Amino acid sequence: MMEIIPAIDLIGGQCVRLTEGDFSQQTTYDSNPLEVAKRFEANGIKRLHLVDLDGARARKPVNLNVLESIAANTSLTIDFGGGLQSDEAVQQAFDAGAAQITAGSVAVREPEKVKNWLLQYGADRIIIGADFKGTNIAISAWTEESKYPLQDFMSGYLKTGAKLFICTDVSKDGKLQGPSTNTYRHLKLTLPEAQVIASGGVTTVQDLEELQEIGVKGAIIGKAIYEGTISLKDLARFLC
Repeated sequence: MMEIIPAIDLIGGQCVRLTEGDFSQQTTYDSNPLEVAKRFEANGIKRLHLVDLDGARARKPVNLNVLESIAANTSLTIDFGGGLQSDEAVQQAFDAGAAQITAGSVAVREPEKVKNWLLQYGADRIIIGADFKGTNIAISAWTEESKYPLQDFMSGYLKTGAKLFICTDVSKDGKLQGPSTNTYRHLKLTLPEAQVIASGGVTTVQDLEELQEIGVKGAIIGKAIYEGTISLKDLARFLC
């Protein structure tokens, strides 16, 4: 079964969503992320994608207290990202209760550092964040498209032992316009050993059905839950 992974994005300790990663296009949905996480758990959700947007801007974790609170008060398996630029920050995230961390921009800028994390913690605990626009990796907090092809980026990390990838189509994130199904289908065909977690644009239950048919490992759902285009009850059919 495909894993269903709701997202909680944090700014100022509150649950928010951005559009295309743009901090000027912010909507605040709940002031209590722990209660949101508990609602997910009560509806059978097992995993959580927790993103420290303040940390992403500061280039160091800012909302570790929220991670710690959710980890201590739920049984959710949490992957945490945002501001993880140093060995110390990664260890802080694990110490605060993260089961996994997502290496985002640092995976593009400092691949040797991320390769060391893979060796130290194992490929099951380090997720490579492969944010993309078009066919290329997106950089500079999603504001520009690099000349680094998505497929080459993932292939390089597979050779160093990585296996988990969150692939976020930046152009679709927060827009409720459907995911980049064709891109994920192509990745599954060309890089079958990659465990792809689809992110960005998931809007309807049909989107999830199509992603499951492709064979992605998981699907991250953010705005669709908060805006009600997918209800938590709708997700029951996808949960083990």
